[in-house]
Amino acid sequence: MNDQTLDPQLHIHELGSRARAAARQLLTASTEAKNTALIEAAKALRAAMPALLEANAKDVASVEGKKDASFIDRLELTEDRIEGMAAALEQIAELPDPVGRQLAQFDRPNGLKIERVAVPIGVIGMIYESRPNVGADASALCLKSGNAVILRGGSESRHSTREIVACMQAGLEAAGLPADAVQTVQTTDRAAVAALLQADEFVDLVIPRGGRGLVELVRDQASVPTLLHLDGNCHSYVHAAADVDKAVAIIRNAKLRRTGVCGATESVVVDRAVAGQVIPLLADAMVSECELRGDDEAVAIDSRLNRASEEDWDTEYLGPIASVKIVDGLAEGIAWVDRHSSHHTDAILTEDGEAARRFMTAIDSAVVMHNASTQFSDGGEFGMGAEIGIATGKMHARGPVGLEQLTSFKYLVHGDGQTRA
Repeated sequence: MNDQTLDPQLHIHELGSRARAAARQLLTASTEAKNTALIEAAKALRAAMPALLEANAKDVASVEGKKDASFIDRLELTEDRIEGMAAALEQIAELPDPVGRQLAQFDRPNGLKIERVAVPIGVIGMIYESRPNVGADASALCLKSGNAVILRGGSESRHSTREIVACMQAGLEAAGLPADAVQTVQTTDRAAVAALLQADEFVDLVIPRGGRGLVELVRDQASVPTLLHLDGNCHSYVHAAADVDKAVAIIRNAKLRRTGVCGATESVVVDRAVAGQVIPLLADAMVSECELRGDDEAVAIDSRLNRASEEDWDTEYLGPIASVKIVDGLAEGIAWVDRHSSHHTDAILTEDGEAARRFMTAIDSAVVMHNASTQFSDGGEFGMGAEIGIATGKMHARGPVGLEQLTSFKYLVHGDGQTRA
């Protein structure tokens, strides 16, 4: 398809019309049909592995020499990652159907019986960068929760995204559900993003997943309601009562398991009482793979650290760099994290249960952890099968957004002839 021949406004109008019709059909789709679609889509992904790897190779080749290693890592698909996408679809099929859940039930004195039940949101617009697996996860979560989805992946992942969408549509058709429940924007023209953000007639919710620039663009231009996923400047705080070896091992994983994910620790905060122990061990464990940038006191403890600038404390690196800040006790640690965190995921490493409780209560982030890697901030790790993003706002959904968070609710009122005086 020559996507440059498409008029962005008309293209989004067409996709939206078809998605709205598909969403109406999904309202009455059975759990069995939705699960069948997911299982068949997983089979299609595995069968399409050679074609998907070939498509992804084109995407990777288009950015080689232009993007850094972390970006390419997010973009690249391997056989194991494709298998992971397929397995995630099957896991979502095994989860309870969130649609139709009774959220509350109460009887009124006049005999009315009122239920509050979960329903799909409708049509979701999903805008994301680089990671093609987001398209599979988002499609699967929207399908199981009864929503139609319009995907707009980054232009650099367009070949991969089209193959993934074809597999999702094959699963839908095999289950007798409308293929238009999963669609992708076919043009790389950025005007299509603006059109999607203004498509109030067709789209009920837009979810952006990517860097701060993308999220701020969506926030500033959308007239459609949005569920924002801001950057992940995540902190790991080593408290005075930490098990030092455990803490260093956790931080190494939290930073280096995958440096380009939003749950990666970007800032390490160390209590002055244990800084002399922790910082050299941290350098031993990490400096061969990661640049550590510390404040003056941290650099004085270990010269392998480079000196941090003021910008470092507020930076999501998405690469092999971490900042190191020394604080004087729990209260200062809480204040520092609260000031500089993006309120995505923050952790305290301590064997003192009361200190952990104080930190976890005081830190107002979507996810707060105790003695665990911040990279566990993930829908799959939370038992959601997958996630459509990590919501950093406070309305409707917060933290990993899975099936339940992709539903709204309505009231069902049962009467027996009541009239209002």
